[in-house]
Amino acid sequence: MMIRRSLLPFSLMLLLSSETSCLDCNRIHVLQSKMNSKSLEHLEKMGGPFPFQCLNERSAFKATDILKVRLAQQENAKAAIQQILQELFQIFSKNLTHAAWDGTSIKEFQNGLHQQIEKLEVCLSAEVEKETTYPGNESLLHTRLKLRRYFQTARHFLKEKQYSRCAWEIIRLEVSRCFLVLNILTKRLEN
Repeated sequence: MMIRRSLLPFSLMLLLSSETSCLDCNRIHVLQSKMNSKSLEHLEKMGGPFPFQCLNERSAFKATDILKVRLAQQENAKAAIQQILQELFQIFSKNLTHAAWDGTSIKEFQNGLHQQIEKLEVCLSAEVEKETTYPGNESLLHTRLKLRRYFQTARHFLKEKQYSRCAWEIIRLEVSRCFLVLNILTKRLEN
């Protein structure tokens, strides 16, 4: 009898927390939009204006256009957002020594990306359980491949330029374009 009484509050807590989680996932576009804006702010703050001496090297970065990412299904948009955020987190977690950026802004940028990734993982795993995502979807697979190539090009560029300050500044400028894509994909989550 005593065990049943102690399980009741625990059961209610689990039920309410799962309901809250679902509600958060239904409104993920609101949180994602705010986090995109904050991440972009931190990205801009960490390095300030683009250095004039790096203009010549800007043409050296030859990447596919990330702005061409298009996805129709809401679930696929979430998966693409998550992949972009994970790729950005990986890039901005290594070899930042030559970047000469504000350390606090870098940490805030990394933390924001990490929070976004975790939140999307919770929502995507909940959808997988409900079988509402389509991992075999040809459009999503094609987009994932495009994104992987795009970020491989960015990593290769940084490595080729020996993670120089200008290479990082060019990547930082390019990443701001990624947030345009993230905002487009986030708007798809509103439906």
